[in-house]
Amino acid sequence: MSFQPIKFYQTGTFTVGNRLLAPEERSVQAGEKRYNSINSGHRACQGCGEALGARYAIDAAMEACHGKLIAANATGCLEVFSTPYPETSWQIPWVHSLFGNAAAVATGMAAALKVKGQRDVRVVAQGGDGGTTDIGFGCLSGMFERNDDVLYICYDNGGYMNTGVQRSSATPPGARTATTMAVGTEPGNAFGQGKFVPAIAMAHEIPYVATATVADLRDLEYKVTKAMGIHGARYIHILVPCPLGWGTASQDTIRMARLAKETGVFPVFEAEHGEVTAVLKIRKRLPVEEYLKPQKRYAHLFGKQPRVDTIAHIQSLADKNIRKYKLLEEGMQ
Repeated sequence: MSFQPIKFYQTGTFTVGNRLLAPEERSVQAGEKRYNSINSGHRACQGCGEALGARYAIDAAMEACHGKLIAANATGCLEVFSTPYPETSWQIPWVHSLFGNAAAVATGMAAALKVKGQRDVRVVAQGGDGGTTDIGFGCLSGMFERNDDVLYICYDNGGYMNTGVQRSSATPPGARTATTMAVGTEPGNAFGQGKFVPAIAMAHEIPYVATATVADLRDLEYKVTKAMGIHGARYIHILVPCPLGWGTASQDTIRMARLAKETGVFPVFEAEHGEVTAVLKIRKRLPVEEYLKPQKRYAHLFGKQPRVDTIAHIQSLADKNIRKYKLLEEGMQ
């Protein structure tokens, strides 16, 4: 896993001061020569997790392939806020695909590069959870089945945020969206719906699958770097909190991503050829209430009559993740 022999943790936090490290030990983002693949001037909301995730991931990919990278980008928040015509914040070769065919467009790009003999130029496809788990799911599965030489990155903020915060198949159970209202006997998104695409990617037995969050920069950069060192189909699913859709404070984006991991709501792991090979362990196990309460999309669970049954159900799902992916160190409860 992303083992880091660095112990300079600041008191009371999980951060590390890069000024204490030798240049070769610093993260890509801390380096003076980072690529700034997505530059300033874009129109993302304050605290946008997707903007952070894209910057971290694509800069790491550029570093890994020495700047020889082309990206295909599905329609969605990332495309809309970064490329308002005729402007762009991207400083790499970048292609805008339709909402549902980013994987297919990237496959075509990889095939063209192969025919031209440019095997040192790599291809990344990227999209949100709507364009990945819903509209683009067929193209993505085809890319996996053919084992095309593409790294697909999904930035998961749990909904169609750009078009008004509607439910996607990655919207978590119990969450309020514009289409899963906080009304009725079972308010919020229904349980038992949706899909966890990393597990589906593993079922295709592709060379590499990983999950990550914007709260663990070094882990995310490590996984992107590792993926770029592999040929064939690869998939990385990054949790990127959305202050607008989640109803959280803009300064709490990293905190929310960390809470998702520490509660077990979002398991962070790696898999190769269909088998889990490593997990990022929970450092301090927390109840799901710690993650749910700061989000207005769950406010209906904590009203005058708290929905303890729904909260307990969400806790059971987190506990299942902890057991399934072995997220606790031995001896932890």
